[in-house]
Amino acid sequence: MHRSRVYALLIDTPEAEAAQATAFWSAALGVRSEVDPQYPQFIGLHDALPGIVTAVQSVDDAPRFHLDFETDDVEAETARLVAIGATEVTRWQECRVLRVPGGHLVCVLPVESPPEVFDAQAKTWP
Repeated sequence: MHRSRVYALLIDTPEAEAAQATAFWSAALGVRSEVDPQYPQFIGLHDALPGIVTAVQSVDDAPRFHLDFETDDVEAETARLVAIGATEVTRWQECRVLRVPGGHLVCVLPVESPPEVFDAQAKTWP
């Protein structure tokens, strides 16, 4: 058995437009933004969606939205999502990038939330 939950909604934005997109989303959602010093390609939109990390992600690709699933077993969660129709696209560090039916991307990553948040919100899968 393993556990997982939706951890983040990422607003993927071409690098040249990330600052403008961040300004727009901050104003539209009425929240402050902050660059993650450890991962400067992520600009957090604090408290935009309570309980879900929301951020603009500077990418070298087309604009889109994607979800991140956090899990206590990346391999098992990847296998679960593949079994219901996703296909693995690539790997980045410990993360797996999947394309789901409809063409959207999702990422599967190790637990990032504080343990009490993950324990309270994660679903258990067989």
